[in-house]
Amino acid sequence: MRSPAEWATTGKLLRITRWDEPVMSSPTRPVSEFGDDLHQLVADMFRTMAAADGVGLAAPQVDSDLSIFVFNCPDADGRLVHGIVCNPVVTLPEGKDRRLVSEQEGCLSWPGAYQQLARPDFAVCEGRDENGEPVRIEGTGLLARCLQHETDHLHGTVFGDRLSKRSRRRLDEEKERLAPLYPDDWPIHPKRTAGEVDGR
Repeated sequence: MRSPAEWATTGKLLRITRWDEPVMSSPTRPVSEFGDDLHQLVADMFRTMAAADGVGLAAPQVDSDLSIFVFNCPDADGRLVHGIVCNPVVTLPEGKDRRLVSEQEGCLSWPGAYQQLARPDFAVCEGRDENGEPVRIEGTGLLARCLQHETDHLHGTVFGDRLSKRSRRRLDEEKERLAPLYPDDWPIHPKRTAGEVDGR
């Protein structure tokens, strides 16, 4: 498998969409063609994710309606795991095997804002890779959270939808406070510093 850095060398830097854009609240369509166009999208997504300093990126976040996400994320042991999943299905533990962990969660499509969100600390994600071959990832720690977060995007759900009204309000307020740091076409144009904003 090519590394994220190898993918990124052939990718274009794309604008990351925001939650209030229609593509972010619409279910995606299954990937059925696993050729050059899909491979270019994967390369673009890896490059864009790296530029935004993210650990996962779903296709709607680059204004595509395909059911695919990429990730480069540490697991509970600190091991960096990367991959590509088309048409993902996530399975979560039930009953006594289900353990919720509440941690800060953020999203590149609502940049700069974080809130606590409880999610299961283990997830299994199955789907297809960029060539249509079966893929299965067992995620722990942050990787488990990432697999759930990115798959949510492909169903038109953002993590803010899972927050209480009070937490969502706090998240939105933080996002608005930091909005001047993020150009509309971020990360094509990089994040500004507070000094740059104050001096404009």
